[in-house]
Amino acid sequence: MPPPSSAPASSRQASTCARSRASSASSSADAVSDNPLTNPNIAHPAIDDASIGLLVRTFYGRAHEDDVIGPVFAAAVADWDDHIAKITDFWSSVMLRTSRYNGRPMRPHLILPLEGRHFDRWLALFEETARELFAQDVAEAFIIRARRIADSFEMAIGTQRGEMRAPRHSVRPL
Repeated sequence: MPPPSSAPASSRQASTCARSRASSASSSADAVSDNPLTNPNIAHPAIDDASIGLLVRTFYGRAHEDDVIGPVFAAAVADWDDHIAKITDFWSSVMLRTSRYNGRPMRPHLILPLEGRHFDRWLALFEETARELFAQDVAEAFIIRARRIADSFEMAIGTQRGEMRAPRHSVRPL
């Protein structure tokens, strides 16, 4: 039997409650940090190079033909096979932390005449493709990263143009 505490009962109860809350908060933080949907440093177990390749090829096949973003790609991309390989490496680095992509993804986008509608269409088509190809949790893992990337690119382009832009995409519910 533990020795009786010299602290008043109310102090012991408060201390026990505080430890319980701290333990609960720690468990919640651990659960969030171990979740590949909320922690970009953890790869989703169902995502591999094959699924990334499928998504990239399917999405860019559609994007190439799209009325809104197709003309932007047509003007900017000379070699589609090279572009697909580069983007596949980019997404492998994003989703699997492979570090296969070592380029500067922002740089080529800064010189393009991109507007909010281009980002909106890119994301709509990307999300549609991901949801068609994968189970909900896998699609959402891709979509969360895509929304963050779109926000980052859109804000950087706005900054270069002297405009202040707030994130629009990553704050939307899935």
